[in-house]
Amino acid sequence: MRPASAPSALKVQAVLGDRFAVLEFEAATRTAAEAAAIGCEVAEIAKSLLFRAASGRPALVVASGVNRVDENKVAALVGEKIGRADAQFVREKTGFAIGGVPPVGHVEAPVTLIDQDLMGFETIWAAAGTPNAVFRLTPAQLVELTGGRVAQVRL
Repeated sequence: MRPASAPSALKVQAVLGDRFAVLEFEAATRTAAEAAAIGCEVAEIAKSLLFRAASGRPALVVASGVNRVDENKVAALVGEKIGRADAQFVREKTGFAIGGVPPVGHVEAPVTLIDQDLMGFETIWAAAGTPNAVFRLTPAQLVELTGGRVAQVRL
């Protein structure tokens, strides 16, 4: 593990400021299971899933690494139909590639929902711009940084 050096990870570090440290690992942290290799439980991984709302706006769900997201619940919370976002939409709306999308620093601010199951942890880990970069924060800090709404989003 080392401090961020990749351009996308440095971009996230700049958004986060000195309160947080973006760390890069030799191994990929693209999936929640891979990310847990940093020394935490899979449930403590805050995975970022981007959806495309019917209106075209991005909807971000930050979910616990062990949870599957219920798209019907998300659509009801967002107030419109949603669909899976393809790689081009993700890159266009966030500025990041799938597998490294952080919860902050997006090109277009998304509607953000935060899995209430994350709120039960002291600390969590989120992606930081590349498939091998993460940062540690508290669930309360996640809510503060994203302006997200805490909700039940799992199946």
